Amino acid sequence: MTDTSATSAAAQAPSGVVDLLGLLAYAELVSFFRLSDAAGLAPDLAAKGELAGVAATEYRHYRMLHERLAAMGADPEAAMAPFVEPLDAWHGRTEPRTWLESLVKTYVGDGIAGDFYRTVAEHADAETAEAVRGAVSETERAEAVAVRVRTAVQEDPKLAGPLSLWARRLVGEALSQAQLVAAARPELAALVARGATGGDSGEGGSGGKGDLAAVSRLFAGLTEAHSARLEAMGLSG
Repeated sequence: MTDTSATSAAAQAPSGVVDLLGLLAYAELVSFFRLSDAAGLAPDLAAKGELAGVAATEYRHYRMLHERLAAMGADPEAAMAPFVEPLDAWHGRTEPRTWLESLVKTYVGDGIAGDFYRTVAEHADAETAEAVRGAVSETERAEAVAVRVRTAVQEDPKLAGPLSLWARRLVGEALSQAQLVAAARPELAALVARGATGGDSGEGGSGGKGDLAAVSRLFAGLTEAHSARLEAMGLSG
């Protein structure tokens, strides 16, 4: 794609698409570093290898999104920049205290974020939707993380309660942060509103209170998948 056609593609992209891809790209990059660190702290070689594989997948997803942004004529680093502070703040508030908490954060936190990105991306262009689906696909390696938590809970049932509370906290923090991001990025909020309402975001227009309310409704609608992930780890909702 030439510079001129790339710039034209970016200009024609639906509102909020560059924000969506920038947000997801930075999320994948941070996840790569976080999982790499977690792999180094894993208690055995099998766990180290599993998490290293997940981290490598996250980096491939980051590169794919980075290339998609560049192909659209957007500056990938500039697209990610508005989301550095809010995502770093979320990770700072949800820093795991134990190895098992880090696994729950990987499985539940990344999973519910993936549900959110997929739902919103369905109202972007087809290439963007495909890129997002590819970046947030849950792999067999992610399922291995759930198996490790479930095994630990079966061996020590007292872990279930605290880990369930931790999982709920992750979702609550994610919702709070999403609302802050949406308030600061009205075009992204409008795209989220279309995802929440199936394309009809007429409650207040781009950046309006209706769009911000739609962010809350969208996350609330993801609780079914969240409950399924808790069950996969042997935890209760």
